[in-house]
Amino acid sequence: MTFYYTARAPYSATNTGDKADWKSYLEWSHLDHLTELVSLDQALNEDLVTHDYDAEEYWAHSIVDDEMITSFFSTPEYALAHIKPQEKFNMLAVIVEPEDDCKDVVLEGYEFMGYELLDKDYTTSALSNCGGFWETYTPSDINEFGLIDDIDKALDIRERLLENSPDEYHADTNIIAVWRHKTIGR
Repeated sequence: MTFYYTARAPYSATNTGDKADWKSYLEWSHLDHLTELVSLDQALNEDLVTHDYDAEEYWAHSIVDDEMITSFFSTPEYALAHIKPQEKFNMLAVIVEPEDDCKDVVLEGYEFMGYELLDKDYTTSALSNCGGFWETYTPSDINEFGLIDDIDKALDIRERLLENSPDEYHADTNIIAVWRHKTIGR
């Protein structure tokens, strides 16, 4: 298993700066059971790592998948050294397309949060930012962080997303296992 790293802005009632915004999001998404969104969606959980496309060091650490810049990095040190100033943030470790269930994988200092379904551009979550694919999954399939707890359920939802919404760009997804650091950024 290969871990990659990123830092994302938190999104919740206490971290948006606008509780009405959080309440509106919960109503729009029908995910009113969320306590916090710990997503890789770049519109909802802003990518906090600066991207210096002209720097060799950036390309030495940046993870690129089939010409798509993922906003993931090879080491946590690189991500932390290039983070935008932020008091609170989510320091995340991820595995793209895990071959095995990850919920029992121990990564020192991190806790497993769940599985994200992120589009092939690595920008938009099919779980938390597409208005809901309710013919494919229900809010109860998504945990309190906006992710899926079980790899089998994530695989099933991904397959059914493509079957039920073949013309929807964000339905073609990567499954990404997500861990959050317990102290860094907290």
